[in-house]
Amino acid sequence: MTKIYLAGPDVFLPDAVEIGRRKAEICARHGLIGLYPLDNAIDLTTRDASLGIFRSNEAMMIEACAIIANLTPFRGPGADAGTVYELGFMAGRGKLCLGYCNDPAPYADRVRKFTTVERQDGRLVDTDGLTVEDFGLSDNLMMIHALDLHGCALVTPRQAAADRWHDLAAFETCVRMAAGRLGTAGAGMS
Repeated sequence: MTKIYLAGPDVFLPDAVEIGRRKAEICARHGLIGLYPLDNAIDLTTRDASLGIFRSNEAMMIEACAIIANLTPFRGPGADAGTVYELGFMAGRGKLCLGYCNDPAPYADRVRKFTTVERQDGRLVDTDGLTVEDFGLSDNLMMIHALDLHGCALVTPRQAAADRWHDLAAFETCVRMAAGRLGTAGAGMS
């Protein structure tokens, strides 16, 4: 069966293991194996636990032929930094890249929730005078176009999900698209 790396800040949720189980079940229904970072057995009490996590996740990504990245804003207006790295890693290796975001608002609108943004010399700037990316995209252009060019366009709901961390509808859309692209559509379905 085809393996998909399941990236995202879901691993930080209080019910992270349950979310991973649900995602893996959705993948299996579509003939895919979901590789969830918490499937790795890492002793978090060791001095080099963080390096162990990195190496284990990287090994999973190398083993997988695709990634589904949860790019829902995490601790700010944009996606989780670790997930962004993983998306870039997979795109750089020429693997199929899919992603979803349970907040359909444009990135510039989300930045406004965290800082004052105003127009200055024809561009949006924040309170530090730094330009705010304003292309009407859901997040940074590098991630959005990595998806466009290495897989499928970012999947977002029409309206923000009521529970952005537990609503898996957009995730399942990505799974269906991956199964179709990888030739596993219908496999494993009963």
